[in-house]
Amino acid sequence: MSKAEQFAKKRKVRLVIRTVVLFLLLGAVIFAIVSKDTEKVLAVGDKAPDFELVDLEGNIHKLSEYEGEGVFLNFWGSWCPPCKEEMPFMENQSKEFEDKGVHILAINIKDTRLKAETFRDQYGLTFPIAQDKDESVRRAYNVIPLPTTILINKDGVIEDIITTGLDEEEIRQAMESIQPE
Repeated sequence: MSKAEQFAKKRKVRLVIRTVVLFLLLGAVIFAIVSKDTEKVLAVGDKAPDFELVDLEGNIHKLSEYEGEGVFLNFWGSWCPPCKEEMPFMENQSKEFEDKGVHILAINIKDTRLKAETFRDQYGLTFPIAQDKDESVRRAYNVIPLPTTILINKDGVIEDIITTGLDEEEIRQAMESIQPE
């Protein structure tokens, strides 16, 4: 085989590879556009999707069972610095608002049970901590950054979506905003 024939053969192979890569990229772009259109993004005013998760003590928490009360739904991970900062504030406010009809439900993302229990014990947390092992609740709520807090009113409607860490005063104000009258 001459050098010209070898060059022509290599050129054909490159052309085939480039064509395949182009079609794969085109398919990925189309998939991203189509899947984005079908994904419902939650917003303030939407009914909060119901879910059922088990906490670290083995208790089942179903969001719909909190109807008539406010829910401070917090998604967190032990590796998240803002999550670590806000947890003691959440603990303080949970004690303040529990008798006022506002409950904290913390949902751990991506930690092992042992890691979540160690974190709970290290911070002395007493509010329920559930684990979203398959991340179905995280996906239903479109949670990307951690921490994310969803404030849900007594009617099960989303009042606010907060995608940053909170200080104690902000947590108190958030809990007041969903306190049943």
